[in-house]
Amino acid sequence: MRALVLHHRDGDDGLRLEEVAPPPRPSGWVRLRVLAAALNRVDVYMRRSGAGITHRLPMILGLDAACEVLEADADSGLVPGMRVLLYPALFCGRCRFCLAGDQPLCLRVRYYGEHRDGVFAEEITAPAINLLPLADDADVREAACLPTAYLTAFRMLFGKRPLAADETVLVQGVGGGVSLAAVQLARAAGARVIALSRRAEALAVARRLGAAATFRLGQEDVVAAVLELTDGLGVDLVVENVGEATWPLSLRMVRRGGRIVTCGATTGGHPSAELQRLFIRQIQVYGSTLGSLDEFRRLLELWRRGAFRPVIHRTYPFAEAIRALDDLEAGRQIGKLVLELAS
Repeated sequence: MRALVLHHRDGDDGLRLEEVAPPPRPSGWVRLRVLAAALNRVDVYMRRSGAGITHRLPMILGLDAACEVLEADADSGLVPGMRVLLYPALFCGRCRFCLAGDQPLCLRVRYYGEHRDGVFAEEITAPAINLLPLADDADVREAACLPTAYLTAFRMLFGKRPLAADETVLVQGVGGGVSLAAVQLARAAGARVIALSRRAEALAVARRLGAAATFRLGQEDVVAAVLELTDGLGVDLVVENVGEATWPLSLRMVRRGGRIVTCGATTGGHPSAELQRLFIRQIQVYGSTLGSLDEFRRLLELWRRGAFRPVIHRTYPFAEAIRALDDLEAGRQIGKLVLELAS
């Protein structure tokens, strides 16, 4: 089978689309044919660094996949030909966090394409518990976008302190998959959305998705603009995944008693904490990664009901997987990039 394999990071030739042996299928696991796979920023990180993530090379990249069942145990409830969506975190099912249904906090959590071989391959295997059924006529390209970007956004908005319909949410870095997903999911919940980006074209997409206001970073005083729009109070929630470049702005645009939820730090992970502002204004800061299986089911149901449709910038045949990753790294997209593997 073909797979996108990272051999080394000394040059671009370390990433190759090549023939490899299909993975073995342990008992309780399912053999799957990948139909579509979505790219994420972590794929670029793993290609170029991978620092802080325990893994060995060579390794197949990729987290997100919509698949077709090829082989499963008789008691799994899965049969060949079924379409399924992969939950990309492997969890132990026994630690206190798993028993509480909070799989991302599992003490032994491992992610496809980070800690072990990923989904940019024609065949993969996965535990039956990690697979959610899809309708036969489901759009597998849209489905493949859900597990990482949209699930991450869902947990950020509706996790520890769920966003309410009468609240205002500010989304930083609109243009990336998580940020655009946050715009869509917040609007589906009835909340007012303010979107920020350095890219005018990304702001245009955010407005099309229902953002009430958009402001361009570096081109205007966004703090003053947001405060004026919120009668001087600030927003209830900031969705933050940019890091050092936008963190000071986020602290000044959130209201007293408001909250900032962060899932990334693409511009650096060491901003000034401004502790005095945090405690005087009683700002709550939450970290967030992926989402639980229950949150995944709730997200999938929203998509099935047509509450939103993932924003797909472009699809590529699997033969152009490296080009797709190059485009993601260069920031040429607004929304998701998807690989099509189904013949």
